[in-house]
Amino acid sequence: MSEQPQAHSATPTDPAPAQDKPSPLKNPKVRWTLSIIGLLVLAALLAWLAYYLLVGKYKQQTNNAYLQADAVAVAPRVNGYITEVMVQDNQWVKAGEPLVRIDPRTYRATLDQAEAVIAVREADIAAASAGVQGNQSQLVQARTQLKAAEATLRFARAEVARFGPLAASGADTHEHFESVKHDLERAQAQYDAAHSQINGAQSQIEAGQAQLAQAQAGLKQAQADAAQAKVAFEDTVLTARIDGRIGNKTAQVGQFVAAGTRLMTVVPLQSLYLSANFKETQLGRMRPGQPAEIEVDALPGTKLHGTVESISPGTGSQFALLPPQNATGNFTKVVQRIPVRIRIEADAETRKILVPGMSVEVTVDTREGAVNRNEGANAR
Repeated sequence: MSEQPQAHSATPTDPAPAQDKPSPLKNPKVRWTLSIIGLLVLAALLAWLAYYLLVGKYKQQTNNAYLQADAVAVAPRVNGYITEVMVQDNQWVKAGEPLVRIDPRTYRATLDQAEAVIAVREADIAAASAGVQGNQSQLVQARTQLKAAEATLRFARAEVARFGPLAASGADTHEHFESVKHDLERAQAQYDAAHSQINGAQSQIEAGQAQLAQAQAGLKQAQADAAQAKVAFEDTVLTARIDGRIGNKTAQVGQFVAAGTRLMTVVPLQSLYLSANFKETQLGRMRPGQPAEIEVDALPGTKLHGTVESISPGTGSQFALLPPQNATGNFTKVVQRIPVRIRIEADAETRKILVPGMSVEVTVDTREGAVNRNEGANAR
């Protein structure tokens, strides 16, 4: 009888105990690396804090800022039809360059008429002057005749005084004495007539001088009318008052325009400035003359420099067409904004890109204002 093999039961083997991994913080290199990083972060925080305390907190920034320019509207001072438009949209023009011409025929005729009136008034002055000179000659002649009549009158009076006693005593005839008396009366009449001629000549001179003054006044009025007509005639050609570019042009040939009608606008791009609307809480240290950094949305990555020129004397709401009335029961406090004008410092090539209305971000360094404020507080 064969022996059956005895089955041996397999005993499971126990797994080897896992070895514990060392902590990375126990590695000296890791600890040094973390210490260096921590020191760098702490140094960066201290540097940022120092920068903020010395510089950062004095810089006031806003994105509520836009480029502006004091554009000049081109409008006629006379009525008429446009006969010529000498510029195009967006064209560069210089001061004095012609822009629009209005039909000048009516104003040319008015000017010619005024100049003709001047010629008439000058002729009136010449005639009045000649009349005054003639009257003065008559006055000289009348005075000469008066002297002669006065001499004759004295002689006639002497004759009457001499022959009167002779005629009374019978030494002279009565007829001769009557003749002498007649000569005296005729001499007196001649004297009175000469005196009247002098008065008449003087009156004529005064009348002539009045006519001359009237003619001179008429000449001045005619010259004033001619000057006004000349101005109106010259106003038929509209010229640019400043250097800039043409914008918002509506003038067309054949269009009838009235005085004051806007035809186009000349924008002085070389005189652009920045209008930044800062919050009222940002203006405590802001002063004219402080430097500013400008970032234009149209020029990404480019920083321009500027200078604060002036600060508005009131908030934007105060200059609105309908200022808010806060004396009501449903009042809500809103932080107000005050416009600040900033001069832009840019080269000619950059200014060719800048146009009014562009959005910008501006940062004003108010450290100078902070120093002045601290000095004022110390003085008090």
